[in-house]
Amino acid sequence: MIATAAAVAFVVYSCKGKLAEAEQLDLTETPVQVVDDMFMQQTENGLVKMRAEAPRMEKYEKDSLDYELFPDGFFVYGFDESGKLETEIVADNARHQKFKDGRESWEAFGNVVVKNLINQEVMETDTLYWDQKNEKIYTHCYVRMYSPDGFMQGYGMESDQRARSTILFNNFNNYAIVVKDTTQVLIDSVNFIGPFQKKIAAD
Repeated sequence: MIATAAAVAFVVYSCKGKLAEAEQLDLTETPVQVVDDMFMQQTENGLVKMRAEAPRMEKYEKDSLDYELFPDGFFVYGFDESGKLETEIVADNARHQKFKDGRESWEAFGNVVVKNLINQEVMETDTLYWDQKNEKIYTHCYVRMYSPDGFMQGYGMESDQRARSTILFNNFNNYAIVVKDTTQVLIDSVNFIGPFQKKIAAD
């Protein structure tokens, strides 16, 4: 009888310990859902419009908003009207927030690279926002942009979501590439004082 009472006391004590540990957990900081190898796809008229992939997705729920985190990388692929791959966006991390009033926001951060494969343009920045409602991407951070026309950099950028028409703000130290007589010449738009010297024909 004594042994039985001791066993019951041990179980009760043990359960109390576990309950105390559970009470200390902050459930708002604990994901309610975890998805490995996440894949989602958006189609329109039978053609793929957008595809997103992530090694891991964590979903959280709070009083004011719900959000998903992608801590191990985020990859987005955008396709043009004919279904051809046009845009790639890669980031170390991303966050998707859903507010209780119906608003949504997307944010990619950490080594963000945006490519428009058709225009052969590459942008690099630290943070990128996607305005899904207005179908545009933007940032207030430092941006580098490489294209067949040259190199641009500045603070702040805005573009359509497929990175077709990009505008850089607060530009500095940019250069352009001018092709003339089949010779590529780099022009430093800040320090260049023209005109170019005339080519001397070989004897």
